[in-house]
Amino acid sequence: MRRDFAGAAGTYDSAAVLAREVGARMAARLDLVRIAPQRIADIGCATGDGIRALQQRYPKAQPLALDYALPMLFALRQRTPRLQRLTGRGPRLLNADVRALPLAANSLGLVWSNLMLHWLDDPLPALKELHRVLEVGGLLCFATLGPDTLKELREAAAQVGAGGPCLPGMALRAPATVRRFLDMHDLGDMLVAAGFGDPVMDMEMITLSYPTPRAFLADQRHLGVRDALLGRQGWRDWRRLLGAWPQDAERRLPASFEIVYGHAWKPEPRQLADGRAVIKFHAR
Repeated sequence: MRRDFAGAAGTYDSAAVLAREVGARMAARLDLVRIAPQRIADIGCATGDGIRALQQRYPKAQPLALDYALPMLFALRQRTPRLQRLTGRGPRLLNADVRALPLAANSLGLVWSNLMLHWLDDPLPALKELHRVLEVGGLLCFATLGPDTLKELREAAAQVGAGGPCLPGMALRAPATVRRFLDMHDLGDMLVAAGFGDPVMDMEMITLSYPTPRAFLADQRHLGVRDALLGRQGWRDWRRLLGAWPQDAERRLPASFEIVYGHAWKPEPRQLADGRAVIKFHAR
């Protein structure tokens, strides 16, 4: 996927409607949180909409923008106002993987991640790493895709048998058409396993509509996620599947995205690195 994301740096903004909408809704949730972080990080920053929003909200914080596709960081730098670059107030750019962050432990007050975690086969190592770099009392705020994403395409695939044969006496094999995503309960369990305290999870559906299948596929290609999201099918399967995509009342093709939101705090440690328990005494 790194190569696909890297190749999409020049076209990403033209198709990132969903990411911008989700980012705006994530930012609105921060209105309910009173924090004053000294360092903030956008993990999986793409071309930088998230880190720019965080800079406006927390102008005194040091901003970090991290992505594992280097051309995305080049695009972000080009979009950084010249005055910020000249004065050294622009975001610090880091080319790294979320599962191995080049950051010190307990160094961030706020970690933000918009529609990135679902591309990982197993998000738990990344969540553990995000827990490591957050300071005690620091906040993780993220959004990711949930299992009902593109349910219209899943239903169309099941209808035409795309993704696998229907053998006698067997149920139709699950279509390998749309990537499978974790639900919010599994993600909440992972947050607890990673060491976060009292995670709060919720979800909503956002539906985009497209005039033609070609417009939908072009958007996913411009975002650099077409193959990762949709898998690789033969053109005959794709033709049958897209032909079965149900139209809405306006004869457009609805594409539903389940958005899972989460935020969790890093609590005081319960034990030291050597396994000894931490016990605090408070004088009366």
